[in-house]
Amino acid sequence: MSVYDVLVFVHIFSAIVGMGPGFFMVLPVKRAQTMTELRYGYVIRDRLHWFVMIGGTLLLLTGLLMGFLRTYLFSQVWFVLSLLLFLVALAFGPLVLSPRSKPIKKMLNEYKKEEIPDEYDQLAAKLFFYERIINSLFLLIIVLMITKPF
Repeated sequence: MSVYDVLVFVHIFSAIVGMGPGFFMVLPVKRAQTMTELRYGYVIRDRLHWFVMIGGTLLLLTGLLMGFLRTYLFSQVWFVLSLLLFLVALAFGPLVLSPRSKPIKKMLNEYKKEEIPDEYDQLAAKLFFYERIINSLFLLIIVLMITKPF
């Protein structure tokens, strides 16, 4: 196996381990009936998020390294577009998701009753809307990586 082949392997493995859990981040909290269940669901989400962060970092690093080993990739539209979409998706985290998750985290820490407040549904709907956008970007990137259309 060449260095490039190892990078391809790590890249694909990182996509599975890192991006896979990201597509299911909503599930642990979607059906929660009580604040206890909701809090636990967010603990699970936080643990899944580590896989997404590590996998995403490895995806970016291995993708760039493959590009530097095979510089012609930077002249391929599918490669450059995938890289740009990935950077946009990464920017969503601190710029879009974090500000929308902070009020939820505050609520989880401060709200003392067991029933889930109505305000949560509104906050979660906004957060999950943007998570779906990011998931759509990742799906588009996967399609570009598989099909290499341009």
